[in-house]
Amino acid sequence: MDIRKVKKLIEMMEESDISEIEIKEGDDSVRISRGGLGVPVSDVKLPEHNVMVDRLKPAVDKPLMGHVVGAPMVGTFYLAPSPSSPPFVEVGDVVREGETLCIIESMKMMNQIKAEQAGKIEAILVGNEEPVEFDQPLFTIS
Repeated sequence: MDIRKVKKLIEMMEESDISEIEIKEGDDSVRISRGGLGVPVSDVKLPEHNVMVDRLKPAVDKPLMGHVVGAPMVGTFYLAPSPSSPPFVEVGDVVREGETLCIIESMKMMNQIKAEQAGKIEAILVGNEEPVEFDQPLFTIS
């Protein structure tokens, strides 16, 4: 399940009196609960749930071509070393094996993600400052 969906569910809970919610998506499920008195989840209708799920579907519907660089951890994806710096790579750039592609911030640690092979950046699959999940595709290299 996409971490962005989980964060959105937490935000929805904070803005309401819901004390517990469980969502199932295929084989994945998540249950979020908090202490205190609240409205049972069965009494709450989430009218925009389908809209939220559609909006958070991956933008890439076609098969990924080339070598896919996946996220080695959960965290926040950064294309540049700082907000005022140029990105490490852009689509069309040729990279060498071991060259830094991005940074993933995880638990306040900045982790450089390096190219596993030389080639051309065909696609950047995540937006700057977006949360990423373990093994989520970040780049394709041909």
